[in-house]
Amino acid sequence: MTRSLLALLIVAILGGCSTLPRDGPSGRAIDRGADHGENGADYAIVQLDYATAERIKAVPGLHTGSLAAASSTSPVDVIGSGDRLLVAIFEPSGNLFGQRNTEDGVRAGSSTLPLLSVDRNGAVSVPFAGSVRVAGLTTTEAAAAIRRALQGRVGNPQVTVAVEENLSNTVTVLGEVRQPGRAPLTVNGDTILDAIAAAGGSPRALEDIRVEVRRGSETFTAPLSAVTTDFAENVRLQRGDQINLVYVPRRFRTFGALGAVAEQDMPAGVMTLASALSRSGGLNDNFANARSVLVFRFERPEVAAALGVTQPATFKGVPVVYRLNLEEASGFFTANTFIIQPDDTIYAPRSISAEVRKFFEFVQQVSRVVYDVSVTNALNN
Repeated sequence: MTRSLLALLIVAILGGCSTLPRDGPSGRAIDRGADHGENGADYAIVQLDYATAERIKAVPGLHTGSLAAASSTSPVDVIGSGDRLLVAIFEPSGNLFGQRNTEDGVRAGSSTLPLLSVDRNGAVSVPFAGSVRVAGLTTTEAAAAIRRALQGRVGNPQVTVAVEENLSNTVTVLGEVRQPGRAPLTVNGDTILDAIAAAGGSPRALEDIRVEVRRGSETFTAPLSAVTTDFAENVRLQRGDQINLVYVPRRFRTFGALGAVAEQDMPAGVMTLASALSRSGGLNDNFANARSVLVFRFERPEVAAALGVTQPATFKGVPVVYRLNLEEASGFFTANTFIIQPDDTIYAPRSISAEVRKFFEFVQQVSRVVYDVSVTNALNN
């Protein structure tokens, strides 16, 4: 037994640090992954400095989706099925609706009808006029249609129409808003932001919300942050639109010799690498290699091209590892400039001294086991 354990110790020593358990790849392993061998590199390593961070920010941002094609010019001041109308009829002769004397002695009559609902056929039923189709008409046009239906029965009638309850010219706002429900459209040309504001706004950060506009069989989508900053994305709506605000949280991950190994939600607005490191408890003083703080990212092809990266793109983007040296003072300026993106992975490998220390701790553990077994064998014998 003693000889077997001694053999295990020798194998461990000869194997070096590669035999020890790790919480992530070593710096050498990461370099090997970027080596262009026979099978090509798995990713590209980019040394991160202030100039590189500024070059990345200089590439225009890209919205994932657009609402521009959803902009509508359809009228929103026409009557539709389900609307409830307030109809008033003024009759100069006073024969039909009763009589009253005006100031100049002329007899006249008037009547305000009970609220009339537009039926599924788009018509309302008016006394002495019968069924009058008003769907697709403005209130002025509807008044003219009712007046024509009354002619021959009422002498020179005057008609006014107002929409008391607007149910057809509405949009539905759902999802991450404080007051989901229907929102009426006005002749002012209501936009997406108008409808969201009427629903109380969203309690979530703008960057974590995607807007979906469903119109018939089509769906248009864009980030809410783009709608609030790009005039072309704040499109006009048309009746029947469904607006859904979807919560898509932005997260980043931290591994290695950091104060916290976790997946974390990103705060509202822009978050830099310095902020992400501070949220993660910073580098571990005893283990982290401050010369090699890494950010793993699937980068946009246009950004990779601006950096001179020739690594082939995958369906998720170009795999890039940004490496920052925080042993230099300039590295902290760079960390305050480099912007963290959703799904980034921040990794701090162990330093060489930490690996050596970890190795010798392992050797001590094995040696202690060998010593204990040797003493036990001696006592038993």
